Amino acid sequence: MRSYLLLPFTLASALIGQPSLQSRVAAIATTIPARVSVACNLPNTRLNCDLNPDANPPMQSVFKFPLAVAVLHSAEEGKLLSNQHPGQSLDEILDTPLRYLPMDVISPPNYSPLQDRYPQGDVDVPLRELITLSVSKSDNTASDILLRILGGPAVLDSYIHSLGISGFHVLDNEKSLHATNVLQYRNTFSPRAATQLLRLMADRSPLIPASTRFLNDIMLNATSGPHRIHGDLPEGTPVAHKTGTSGTTDGMDAATNDIGLITLPNRQRLAIAIFVTDAHASPMAIEHVIAQIARAAYDQAIATK
Repeated sequence: MRSYLLLPFTLASALIGQPSLQSRVAAIATTIPARVSVACNLPNTRLNCDLNPDANPPMQSVFKFPLAVAVLHSAEEGKLLSNQHPGQSLDEILDTPLRYLPMDVISPPNYSPLQDRYPQGDVDVPLRELITLSVSKSDNTASDILLRILGGPAVLDSYIHSLGISGFHVLDNEKSLHATNVLQYRNTFSPRAATQLLRLMADRSPLIPASTRFLNDIMLNATSGPHRIHGDLPEGTPVAHKTGTSGTTDGMDAATNDIGLITLPNRQRLAIAIFVTDAHASPMAIEHVIAQIARAAYDQAIATK
């Protein structure tokens, strides 16, 4: 009888002795010289992995996720394409060809499978392909075409703010960022705001169901950053995500980021945003920090009732 009475106290003592998720995240962050900011969210739980959640780190290509949301919403509203007709299905809209102009070409070095295929531009590319290249492949030229067609950074900024998300700021396109490296610090996304947008997509998407599925599938099949959020998770764990990467300049990586929705074994989706800023460490070490933080949040999430 006494062993049963002692069991709750034993469990309580063990739990009290465990560091909090926030403490674990903070400890992981200290393993490299960098500014690390993190937020996560799991509905109906007290899960908290916040570390500088309201910081404003440079987001780099993370912006291509909100860009895709804005582009799809504009297409649904009939405001994106000049030749759009009432009653068109999403598939018909996505198959609409858009002009890749010579002015959209970004001077090398530039990551763009689209530009590699058409170095001079001046071709038509379906909207579906532009969105897929932008989000799944992190294609810079495809993203700038979408941003131009949407109406520019101010239109994107205004739309994301209209969703009730205030910690997002975009002023420059990819061509500008490539021309002037320091401008990346003007395009920012707080981790808290990033998880808010992820939660919208997962729980009450501003897009129609077909658009939401289309974007979610692209993010699930994204090829960038396999060693970031994915890195330490159980094999086969679905992660719909978007990375952002500055590359290394003078031994420093200004931005190594990943945000995403991790599907848990119970089918709930954990929203997480991890930004590593101004890191003086190897890309492998930086990505390992992201992977460790994601795994700590995952483990706590599946243990949380």
